[in-house]
Amino acid sequence: MATTDLTAATFEQTVMDNDIVLVDFWASWCGPCRQFAPTYEAASATHTDVVFGKVDTEAEQALAAAAEISSIPTLMAFREGILVFSQPGALPPAALEQVVTAVKEIDMDDVRAQIAEHNAQQGDTQPEA
Repeated sequence: MATTDLTAATFEQTVMDNDIVLVDFWASWCGPCRQFAPTYEAASATHTDVVFGKVDTEAEQALAAAAEISSIPTLMAFREGILVFSQPGALPPAALEQVVTAVKEIDMDDVRAQIAEHNAQQGDTQPEA
């Protein structure tokens, strides 16, 4: 599967409609982004069960801002609509492979339980009105 260009109009739907989505935030002027692109494209061909999205931060500045992108390239991984990985910097092929494998192996029931626990704790620390 090839990479998919994501925009503000398609980002959320893509993340919510697919089990695993990796997103590469990049720009054409960014040297490390250009170096990472072939690695990312090759991984998309190997892992056809994963959506490999790309966000051009120049064309999609509002989306990049909403995702709090401060350095590019930045790779994010979503599993079942939940952000499970975010890291700036170009990854070598072996490291990208490790990320994909780790995301596939995540126990999402455990992740949802941790989120629920965190949200419950946040609720307990809110000042009373």
